[in-house]
Amino acid sequence: MTILLVTTPQGREGDAILELEWALERVRVRGTDWRGVLLAETPLSRGEAIDRLRNFETQAIQRVVPLDLVVPARREEIERAVLEVARKIDGTFAVRAKVRGNRGLSQRELEVKLGSLIVEAFGLKVNLSDPDYTVAVEVLGKKAGIGLVGRGELLRFEVKG
Repeated sequence: MTILLVTTPQGREGDAILELEWALERVRVRGTDWRGVLLAETPLSRGEAIDRLRNFETQAIQRVVPLDLVVPARREEIERAVLEVARKIDGTFAVRAKVRGNRGLSQRELEVKLGSLIVEAFGLKVNLSDPDYTVAVEVLGKKAGIGLVGRGELLRFEVKG
C-alpha cells in the first residue's frame, strides 16, 4: 500500500481527487482538516504511482509526497519513525518538515533535531541544497507522516490557483 500526501490550491480539492482517480485508477482519497491537503492510498507500488503522476497532465495537483509511515505526532514517535526510515539512506540527506495544526512542534526545531539524530545514529552527511534523499515529515494535527523520498520522487507541479 502506497500512501501519498497531495496538496492542491484551496477549493480545488474535488478536481485533485478526480485527477488522482484518473491517474492512479485504484486509489482511495481522503480530505484532511486542512484545505488543500489530501491523503491518497493506492495498492500500486510507490514507483508505479509516482511514474503515473509524473506523466499525468494535472490542473489541480501541486505537490505529491510519498509517505512510508504514519505515526502519532509526538516528538518521540516521530524520532523513532525517522530513525527507522533513515536506515535505508545511502548517500546525503536533508530533513524537511511541514507542521500543520500542532502548536507543540516547530518545523525548524524538528528539521535540526531529526537531522542531528540521523547524523549521530548513522554518520551520514547532510546536504541541504541537493540531497540524495529527503526525509519528509508532514505533521497533520495529531498524526505525522514520515517519508524517505529519493531524488525525483517528490513531485511538484505548476498549478494556476
